[in-house]
Amino acid sequence: MTTLPDPEERPDVQLDGDARERGRVYQAAHDQIINEITQQGPRRPLPPAATVQVPAGLSGLPRRPAAAFVGREAALTALRQTLQDMTGPGVISQAVLGLGGVGKSELALQYAHHHRQEYALVWWIDADRPDLIRNGLAALTRELTCGIDSVAAEQATVEEATAWALSWLAAHPGWLVIFDNVEEVADVEPYLARLAHGHVLITTRRDVGWQHLNITPLRLELLSRPAAIALLADLIGPPDSADTDGLKQLAEQLGDLPLALTQAGAYIARTPRITLRRYLNLLETWPARMYDAATVDQDAERVIAKVWTLSQARLQQVDPLAVQVLNLLAFFAPDNLPCRVLAALPGADELQTDEALALLASYSLITLTTSELSGEETDDLISVHRLVQAVTRHQLDPGQQAQLREQAAALLLAALPEDPEAPENRPVYQHLLPHARAVLPLDSPGLSRILTYLLEVEDYDLARQLAEQINTHLCGTNHPCALQAQQTLAACVGEEGDAAAARDLFAALLPVHERVSGVEDPSTLLTRYSLAGWTGQAGDPAAARDMLAALLPVHERVSGVEDPSTLLTRYSLADWTGQAGDPAAARDLLAALLPIEERVSGVEDPSTLTTRYSLADWTGQAGDPAAARDILAALLPIEERVRGAEDPSTLTTRYSLARWTGQAGDPATARNMLAALLPVRERVSGVDDPDTVRTRRALAEYTALLAETNEIG
Repeated sequence: MTTLPDPEERPDVQLDGDARERGRVYQAAHDQIINEITQQGPRRPLPPAATVQVPAGLSGLPRRPAAAFVGREAALTALRQTLQDMTGPGVISQAVLGLGGVGKSELALQYAHHHRQEYALVWWIDADRPDLIRNGLAALTRELTCGIDSVAAEQATVEEATAWALSWLAAHPGWLVIFDNVEEVADVEPYLARLAHGHVLITTRRDVGWQHLNITPLRLELLSRPAAIALLADLIGPPDSADTDGLKQLAEQLGDLPLALTQAGAYIARTPRITLRRYLNLLETWPARMYDAATVDQDAERVIAKVWTLSQARLQQVDPLAVQVLNLLAFFAPDNLPCRVLAALPGADELQTDEALALLASYSLITLTTSELSGEETDDLISVHRLVQAVTRHQLDPGQQAQLREQAAALLLAALPEDPEAPENRPVYQHLLPHARAVLPLDSPGLSRILTYLLEVEDYDLARQLAEQINTHLCGTNHPCALQAQQTLAACVGEEGDAAAARDLFAALLPVHERVSGVEDPSTLLTRYSLAGWTGQAGDPAAARDMLAALLPVHERVSGVEDPSTLLTRYSLADWTGQAGDPAAARDLLAALLPIEERVSGVEDPSTLTTRYSLADWTGQAGDPAAARDILAALLPIEERVRGAEDPSTLTTRYSLARWTGQAGDPATARNMLAALLPVRERVSGVDDPDTVRTRRALAEYTALLAETNEIG
């Protein structure tokens, strides 16, 4: 053995070595004496790639596929059709795209397992980073050459082994290589370009860059609810697998995301004293802990609390604004947030925000769809999986959560149109409604607008729920939102059929409004108007008339004689005057109102058309059916053009025209009109609808009248 000088005598000697390529290095305490050095001879070349065959029994899959695998039959079929049916030069490639945790890797593993016998080689490569791809190809080289020249394989550098593996793949047909969790298209593109045979299957969260490789990715969606329930039942086993309601609740809470379902099912099945119902309680009480919970035999990195960490870290490097936007989106409702809500995002212009959204969509963390918001105006709608939101929220400290929630509320309030009763604003309110409920505080004026919108579209159930929440939150205060909520509750009571109770609620509310807001405040005047209306509905039209007669001059003085609220009060005064027994006075009031509405609102405005219809009706009831007929005959073509031939209001006008035509002395024409109207009513409204029944009854009356007249004649 060679004796080396004492290191203390030769301080300039550098003691280092490579344990794999240059020999073994031993170190004892502080002496640092090298006891053995083996000299490296010439490196052995790798065998020619074309001559190497696949060793018997070689398995390149990372694990066996999951036994519980449901709801992906169509996706497996689509993969097979793409990979098996496509022909042409070059490698046949397909990418599976989707949100982290949606089951892309498991789908690839299932496909590889089911079709293993159809391939000479199946090889799996973790492809999160370029170096992992190279390592995976180098590992393929070592596996293929281990029985031929393992020394050469060990001596080869990663770059040499990678190049040899590509040469082998280019020289042999009938293989399947899976690149799992590719981060960037550019990471795999150079390898695909060098391959001429075989199949490549790619899983990825990124949805950009594949088209120029002639790859149309298969987007993997969430499981259907029945499939999610079946997966949970299979994982959990009896007795909880029989708890259908509990399984449904858990699937809903986890948003039908396969990874989350698998994590929960395994945790319930393998953790002592954890039942399905207890897990549901834990998920509600300690969500962050349950998102991070793994059993002993689970990969701790494959739980929903960590599965998006890689993407978020990458986002932070590429565009920190994207992470800020994702954090903000965690506080809105999950589905269909209009992009315009984020247009006023502080610290960013619209283009920067749009670019951040595009980046999030490219990582499958959000979904963008296009929808019509109002008229011909469209906007992209943002949807975020509820677990992405939940995990994102729980990664933030309470101060960050409060700040983001406040920012979301400010953006939402700014996006709400000022007039919730305008028909053109209804689509916008419809899209913003769930987000308003998610982020607006219960004392926000935005929720008052939401209540007005809900009453306008006659969604009384939701209006009552929201009003009760606001009223409970602001109980005992005179906050304007509390008063608005009480108005809404009173209106809902009336609309649901109890006019007298609504009248009493408004009567109790009026003095509060007068004291808090003032006797001439618009909200007070609205309460007075509603009180009059429900008083009439409760059976006292004369009292309603008198209340409106007293209210009208106040409206004219406060709002102006041509203000919409003033015109509405004038219309209601005329209507209740007629219902109180004076149809001639009602006719005269409406005749005076109509030209004002035509000038202010337009001759084809819905309120103007309603006034013309009521004028015709009270004219007929005042004893002039021929004039009523003529007014309706002039009105009908306008309604057909403006509202549509089968709109309920248009059909009501057709019915009234027929009746007043008969009352004017022409029962035959009335019968023919009703005969033409009836099949339209039956098709549009249904055979048992009250308006259809009324039309059928009137047709029968005129038919009988004409038969009787003919018999007498």
